[in-house]
This record gives sequence, structure tokens and C-alpha cells, in this order.
Amino acid sequence: MRRITASVLLGAVALLSATACGAGSSILDKDVLVIGVKPDQPGLGMKKAEGEFAGFDVDVAAYIARKLGKNARFVAVPSSEREKALMDGSIDLVVATYSITPERKTKVAFGGPYYVAHQDTLVRARESAVTGVRDLKGRKLCQVTGSNSWRRVKEERKIAVELVEAASYSECMSDLKAGKVDAVSTDDLILAGFATSDLKIVNAPFTDERYGVGIKAGDLDGCEAVNKAITEMYLDGTAKKLLQEWFGKSGLALTFTVPQFEGCG
Repeated sequence: MRRITASVLLGAVALLSATACGAGSSILDKDVLVIGVKPDQPGLGMKKAEGEFAGFDVDVAAYIARKLGKNARFVAVPSSEREKALMDGSIDLVVATYSITPERKTKVAFGGPYYVAHQDTLVRARESAVTGVRDLKGRKLCQVTGSNSWRRVKEERKIAVELVEAASYSECMSDLKAGKVDAVSTDDLILAGFATSDLKIVNAPFTDERYGVGIKAGDLDGCEAVNKAITEMYLDGTAKKLLQEWFGKSGLALTFTVPQFEGCG
């Protein structure tokens, strides 16, 4: 009898331990959300001199956190580290021009999208021969580590570009101004933040880029809560206000309706 009782007690302890290990696995179980954003993309995510982050993505992330009843702590995350940071739990959410792709969905989950951008091309202002992505043939294109934008030019459209690696889009812009590359091709919201009197957007979009909120795989409840928050952001007018605030002067055709969600399953 004592052996049976001991076995039951051991089983109960094991069950409690397993439950404890599973506790806190959702973002909904946390008081503070660590959110990865970009530190070097004007209009989307920039780290200011005083250490704070500012931009459309940052404001979207802050809105989501508030709707979830959580405090937010922002950290910089490079494109190449986004999946790893979510998978190892060092970051709870990623709101950093994180396009939803089938490959990424094998590693992490996505809420949203919270906006659908379009890939376009940025060139030097005096460049007149590039009027669309096909005109990049034979030219040097900046390739950011961890980004898929270059693939849509070289691999999907089979355009014979020469790739020049860079660690970030801010580095790409420096290389473009210096003549080390001929073009930068990525999402129009990213390009809009970098466009100056020296650099211009071609205004020939050729893809849809669904910006998702990266979340650890398996957190179905957290993902659905994020989607609810994004819906409310559009319905209460916040999304329109933020888009106009950050990109209203860019000349881009902005969309103010709720995007079609991917689904959390």
C-alpha cells in the first residue's frame, strides 16, 4: 500500500513540475513584454540619442502592449537575429518590418499583418535609367544580412544583379550615396524613411510585404490577442493617425483598412 501511495505522490509531483514548466509560456502570462524593434530605420524604428526608440513600428508595438495590459521594454534586433531571439525566448515579440514568409513560419508564429507594404527600389536622385526592377540587370544591388528583399529581385524574378552585402539598410544607404551600390530594393515604408534630396524612390512597386508581429511558435492565445489588438488599432483610427504621422509626407499611397490576417493556427 505504501508503495502505491508513494507512486501516486511521485506522479503528482511530476505532473505539478510539468505544469510549472509550461506556465508563463505565453506572452499573456508576462507583466513586461520585451519587444524587438529596429534601431536604424527612419520612420519605422530609430534609437534616439537618449536611448529611447521612435517610429511607426515602435508605436504599433506600444499600442499592442497597452491593449494586452502589459508594459513594454524595447530592444534593438537586427534582421538576422529575429527568429533566433523569438525561439530562445530572449524576446517576446518582434515588430520590426518583419515580413511574413512561409520559411519563417516554420520557425516562429505571426500575428497580423499589421500593415501591407510593397517592395520598391531606391536609387541616386540623378539616376534616370532605372524606372523599374527589371532595369537593375547588371547593376550592384545591396543585400542586407537576414533580409529576403534581394531574393525577390535575383531569385524570384531572375534579374542578373551583382549583390553587395551590408549589415543594415542604413549601411546600404551610405553605400548607395558613395557609389558602392547602384540600388537598394526593399519595402516602400523603409525606403520612404531614407529618401532625401540625394536619393529617390522609383515608385514602381512589385510585391506585397505583409508586416507581421513575430511571436514564439505555439503561443496561440497570445497570437489571437495580438490580432484583436491590431483590429482595434484600425477600427479606433489609431492606425490611420500613425501612418499619416510617420509617412503622410512621403507621397506613398497608404492603406487605412484592416489587413487580411494570416491566422494563428
